[in-house]
Amino acid sequence: MGCSNTGGVSCGGSGFALLVVLFILLIIVGAAFCY
Repeated sequence: MGCSNTGGVSCGGSGFALLVVLFILLIIVGAAFCY
């Protein structure tokens, strides 16, 4: 990746994409626990 762990802001697009993927996984896990 080539970026420091400062929250993903300095990483640019890759950090933002990682946050989006984690958010989607969180929604999927939440939906799984609902059912």
